[in-house]
Amino acid sequence: MTVTQNTSAAEVEKKEDLITITIDDVEVSVPKGTLVIRAAELIGIDIPRFCDHPLLDPVGACRQCMVEIPDMGNGRGMPKPQASCTITVMPGMKVKTQLTSERADKAQRGIMEFLLINHPLDCPICDKGGECPLQNQSLSHGDGESRYDGVKRLYVKPINLSAQILLDRERCVLCARCTRFADQIAGDPLIVLGERGPLQQVSLYAKEPFDSYWSGNTVQICPVGALTSAAYRFRSRPFDLVSVPSIAEHDSSGSAIRVDYRRQTVMRRMGGDDPEVNEEWISDKDRFAFRSGRGEDRLTQPLVRDEDGSLRFASWPEAIDAAVAGLKAAGDSVGVLPGGRLTHEDAYAYSKFARAVIGTNDIDHRARAYSDEEADFLAAAVAGTGPINGQPGVTFADLENASAVLMAGFEPEDEGGVVFLRLRKAFRKNKLRSYQLAPYASEGIRRIGGTLLPTVPGDEANVLAKLPSSVELDGTSVIIVGERLAQVPGALTAAVELATRTGARLAWIPRRAGERGAVEAGCLPNLLPYGRPVTDPAARVDVAAAWGLPSLPDRVGRSANEQLVAAATGALKALVVGGVQPSDFVDPVLVRHGLENAGFVVSLETRVSEVTERADVVLPVGLIEERSGSFVNWEGRERSFGVVIKKPNTMSDLRVLAALADGLGTDLGIRTAEQARAELAELGVWEGERATLRQVRAKGPEPVEGPNTAILASWRLHLDDARAIDGEPYLAGTARGPVARLSSRTAAEAGIADRVVVSTDRGSISFRTEIVPEMTDGVIWLPSRALTETGHGGLALSEHLAVSSGEVVRIEGAK
Repeated sequence: MTVTQNTSAAEVEKKEDLITITIDDVEVSVPKGTLVIRAAELIGIDIPRFCDHPLLDPVGACRQCMVEIPDMGNGRGMPKPQASCTITVMPGMKVKTQLTSERADKAQRGIMEFLLINHPLDCPICDKGGECPLQNQSLSHGDGESRYDGVKRLYVKPINLSAQILLDRERCVLCARCTRFADQIAGDPLIVLGERGPLQQVSLYAKEPFDSYWSGNTVQICPVGALTSAAYRFRSRPFDLVSVPSIAEHDSSGSAIRVDYRRQTVMRRMGGDDPEVNEEWISDKDRFAFRSGRGEDRLTQPLVRDEDGSLRFASWPEAIDAAVAGLKAAGDSVGVLPGGRLTHEDAYAYSKFARAVIGTNDIDHRARAYSDEEADFLAAAVAGTGPINGQPGVTFADLENASAVLMAGFEPEDEGGVVFLRLRKAFRKNKLRSYQLAPYASEGIRRIGGTLLPTVPGDEANVLAKLPSSVELDGTSVIIVGERLAQVPGALTAAVELATRTGARLAWIPRRAGERGAVEAGCLPNLLPYGRPVTDPAARVDVAAAWGLPSLPDRVGRSANEQLVAAATGALKALVVGGVQPSDFVDPVLVRHGLENAGFVVSLETRVSEVTERADVVLPVGLIEERSGSFVNWEGRERSFGVVIKKPNTMSDLRVLAALADGLGTDLGIRTAEQARAELAELGVWEGERATLRQVRAKGPEPVEGPNTAILASWRLHLDDARAIDGEPYLAGTARGPVARLSSRTAAEAGIADRVVVSTDRGSISFRTEIVPEMTDGVIWLPSRALTETGHGGLALSEHLAVSSGEVVRIEGAK
């Protein structure tokens, strides 16, 4: 902040507790504790630097940002140039940068010459060439010639820090950005600066590769080409790329990203700068998982099933006509399964298509388990006031500034994306107290300093109702409710009661990017857009008027599972299916049975799948970078993005549904994402009476039947066998392998050693075991889905066991 002509420096300092210093004869007033290098930035002075990063603690490692300080504010100056990234401002301080000081300029040029002694001068073939701070600053702040005529140091290259991250040691300038990120931001310091003096280099722990969910951030913040990713290394030059801002689609955080493409092909994705959401960090999944749907199984042309049962290519008019004929024959006996990965606008199109065109409330985006009380909870959660009426919605900033965070049905690193990084930052900066209801403390919880509240799956409601006195919650605390809590009867009720009792605020954080938007859009059998109850006549009239219809169906529709059962028995004559896969459900056999026995199936998909193989009509839709739209993140914040790559004849789900509606004789009224957003804005938050949360009696977990049984605990890993990471072998190589976790007592009683066989009446599956000291007895934790130990193929509990968390399974030692 600069001082205006009408305000003296003393007045500004008194009013806002600012400190005024002079940099290159220009006065600037900044908050106490500001670094000199930041103060210089405010008045447009660019001091060269490598180690400095605004989101990392200062370290003064590279010494490139040297400035002269002739007066510290007390009449005395510093005898030698100082690193401006480590010196904080003092009242009356005078600073001279390279622009006005020969000493500062000479120091900077000397450091630059020193850094280039062993650095290879091969910018044209370096991945960083064209966007390299070292390259840029050697031109702006370095000499044209080097006095060094010796042999440059060489290393064997590259070093695989992990399957994804590669290190070229001769390029490293020892700025410590990567190691500080791993330690300070991600909290998994698997890389360090090892050795000393001229031998110092980025080193790896011998027994642990750099398998972090956040490792790609080190590549982006590396100021030279020392760290590269195997997925992008030597694939393109920065100056050949077109960059477009966008939003990540793999979790509910809505992280800002930058998509770089060349010749209509996405080459890489980078973290975007959004201080309110992800700052500039993104997960490796958001960074590297973008090739799914770009292989040989990509659907680019509609398919229609012939009378002989085979699928054949068809034109768009023929395919639309075939789909319309099948849906007309079914009348209003049509179920709609849109999935939870859709944009807000596409989800709204499915909701409107079901009610306004088909005339049914048989629509459900959920593949996960849920309880009877969830609908009322979600209705309040999307009403614009948070899960408790009168409360503002929780934000990322609220998590960072909370006095305490209590998590139930939620594992932050696996299920929350950059939510984990904000909790980690709050722990490190503000000593955040966090608590988690779980059978054991995950690695992610350990890294945010969390306290385990030992909980048997299925008993969360009772634990929430009887928290120990050591858990102190108040008005600045946050209770995070994950989507897994919805399958525990009474748990959501208990969470709301706890928030009401303590004054804490509630945040619902689902796993998938489209979950909250789907709820807001009305992709549930008992909710219309923005939480309007289907059973409320006033709510139906309100939506019908907005859609220009005389009425809407009033019967609560079928859930996703109920639709599939009805389709299998002939009670439902047709299905319209979006991005849904059988293995997403607890019982994939039920899903396949429903699809195979449904009278007629229309599939909207990007690539060949189990659904398209069983569909009567397949209508291809565009990939995420080929469409515009928005996601609604867990905060309720709209995260809009535009088209990255324009491809002719590429349809969004919304546009396909509009074409189907035309064929069925009803105008959907929307054909673009912009029109859908306008309608959603017109509908707005429901101002009528909302249903109150139904009081559901809490039930404990099922009793353990014997020494060879256990209660299952499970959740989805951040990286697993999901189709989203298909075509990403390097990313898959960093996934955490399948392992069963249990206590020593549970293992001993069941005779389990290195491996355990887990079984139900449906089947069995074997896992490597890990004994966890604080694990709750009588519980076994398994990943819901995981890549195999070899990294090829996947393991899904749904396929082998058809059970979910809280159910009893049989366990025994592998023979």
